[in-house]
Amino acid sequence: MKNELLKIGPFTIYGYGLMIAIGILAAYFTGENRAKKRKLPYEHVFYLVVWCVAGGFLGAKILYWITEWKSIVENPGFLGDTLTDGFVVFGGIIGGILTAYVYCKVEKLDFLKFFDTLMPSVALAQGFGRIGCLLAGCCYGKETESALSITFHTSTFAPDGVALIPTQIYSSILDFIHYGLLLLILKRQKRDGETAAAYLIFYSAGRFVLEFFRGDLARGSVGALSTSQFISMFTFVAGVVLLVVFAGRNE
Repeated sequence: MKNELLKIGPFTIYGYGLMIAIGILAAYFTGENRAKKRKLPYEHVFYLVVWCVAGGFLGAKILYWITEWKSIVENPGFLGDTLTDGFVVFGGIIGGILTAYVYCKVEKLDFLKFFDTLMPSVALAQGFGRIGCLLAGCCYGKETESALSITFHTSTFAPDGVALIPTQIYSSILDFIHYGLLLLILKRQKRDGETAAAYLIFYSAGRFVLEFFRGDLARGSVGALSTSQFISMFTFVAGVVLLVVFAGRNE
């Protein structure tokens, strides 16, 4: 895969950044359209997306630094050296949700309704983001002898010339399927919060399983589990608890 897609003078368009941008735009347009259909004040979607992206990137960066605390203790300059790279998706999800909650509280909006409305678009954005991971070669899988493999040759992340499990492709496909499932749930849900809770449950379960096939082990671990698997257990339980709580509130 090739991350440097196009050079225009001193400027370079990178596949990873392009896919992230496409994902954010897709989330915004689909989210705003869905908000209109649900009779919500859709003019807030733009600001929610902007603030949630900022909160998400901050959360992803903070969680990355937490997982790399040993490197920071050994070399405090590691913080500055990794300002533009090194992010943990779960930190982005948590940061984005917290930012959305604060925004809705400040603007006196119904957080649960916006939570349900926008979470499918988050899954959509993640699908495009994983394509960016494929182009960059990050988030790569373990070595494999299977015919269903991918080999990188110019990646700065994945080992070159080695057949790897295409975890980025699997993740992207699952994210797009996730998007479709959440739309169905949102259309048929009977209580506010069900779609948002389903997002947490589905994403956590899928991420937990996919982590077994990841090869970038330097991301940290908690015992026998990767950091993401460890967090997945809590977000999965949180999703189940939210379903129960929301059900009780709407009875």
